Amino acid sequence: MEIYFLRHAQGEHVSRPPASLQIKDPSLTDIGKWQATNLKEIFPVSSDDLFIISPLRRTIQTALIWTSDVPCQRVVHPLVGPRMFPLLTQDKAYGCDQTLSKEDIEQEFPQLKMADVEAIHWKRGINTISEDEFTDLAKQFIDWCRNFNKDKIYIVSHDGTITSYRQYLDESVTREHFLGDARWHKVVI
Repeated sequence: MEIYFLRHAQGEHVSRPPASLQIKDPSLTDIGKWQATNLKEIFPVSSDDLFIISPLRRTIQTALIWTSDVPCQRVVHPLVGPRMFPLLTQDKAYGCDQTLSKEDIEQEFPQLKMADVEAIHWKRGINTISEDEFTDLAKQFIDWCRNFNKDKIYIVSHDGTITSYRQYLDESVTREHFLGDARWHKVVI
């Protein structure tokens, strides 16, 4: 199985760091919308494709713009939500990384399916959980992906999350491996 981890397109939270990193629920910028549209040319979408999306507005917007012309499968999953890398304490978390609630996503984006996972994962996310707990949840998530029996899966997520999953999958990574806006990394499992 090929997994394409894609970082969301440019969001408003990167406009003037570090202050802009505290923006709650940032949307895509105009450049981000262009980047998401450009993904259609790089990765043409088919109705057989599966997209797993982090529960934040900027990742949802990226996926919806990218897949707008194709009735593919799109699932929002909290285990690909934001994650700090390297791991810091909760008090160091950025405001821009607060996830939308499952109920808010269902109301605002009814075209998306919600992953059927324990409510605690929707409320707590993976941003500041311990490395051991992340390892357990990452294994569960990868097994969940395998159950789809797809040759290829796209995961629209965040730089720290993608780097954490790469580390879980035995890659040697640092912050230097963070992806830029709308960039990707392919993993074969």
